[in-house]
Amino acid sequence: MDPSVDFLKNEFLANSISLTDKQANQFIEYYEMLIETNKVMNLTAVTEFEDVVRKHFIDSIMIARVLDVEKIRSVVDIGTGAGFPGLPLKIVYPQFSLTLVDSLGKRVRFLQTVVDRLELTDTVAVHSRSEDLARNKKYREKFDLCTARAVAAMNVLSEYCLPYVKEGGYFSAYKSGNIAEEIENAGKAITVLGGKIENADIFDFYDMKRSIVLVKKIKKTPAKYPRKAGLPSRNPIGSEN
Repeated sequence: MDPSVDFLKNEFLANSISLTDKQANQFIEYYEMLIETNKVMNLTAVTEFEDVVRKHFIDSIMIARVLDVEKIRSVVDIGTGAGFPGLPLKIVYPQFSLTLVDSLGKRVRFLQTVVDRLELTDTVAVHSRSEDLARNKKYREKFDLCTARAVAAMNVLSEYCLPYVKEGGYFSAYKSGNIAEEIENAGKAITVLGGKIENADIFDFYDMKRSIVLVKKIKKTPAKYPRKAGLPSRNPIGSEN
């Protein structure tokens, strides 16, 4: 077995995930494309294979700590950047359809190339600001799960993400460390947008502290949200004067 495949499989197995040879090879090809493209485009500051496996690939799967991903049928990943957490989730859980959303066209082109090369079915990369796309009936309240990793504070992120989630679905925010204050500050926004915090899992992850916040969509998001592009970040819900 190739040493990189061996390392990859063992690291995932240490986190209770068993990869097939196909999945392991998809991750390795994804890594190679990421590093090659990173030479001409800023995709990640983490480039060593072992670090990418742990801090990007496995970190993306940590939502499985708080949600049964096997039951999810549709996912939208907001501000996906280099494809995290959406693409690793799709490789490990191929049963769901995936929509990757990013505001930078060249990143979207990279993502679509990865999707095509890895032959990921029911997966598309969309070039748009999250606030704009959430007003499109094709995407609004259509997803079982909306993910976001290292995008914005919870009070802002909730307005970006909850409009995509159908009633009974989930919004999951990947965060660093203890985020009790951030969750408290987002309380009004989450309620106004139709959500309710179901879990906030804070855990040790290699040499880091990580958090996964799971918000359940319990009612429809009012039609006025999300507000036009830029407003959520400049004036988060709950912080209005």
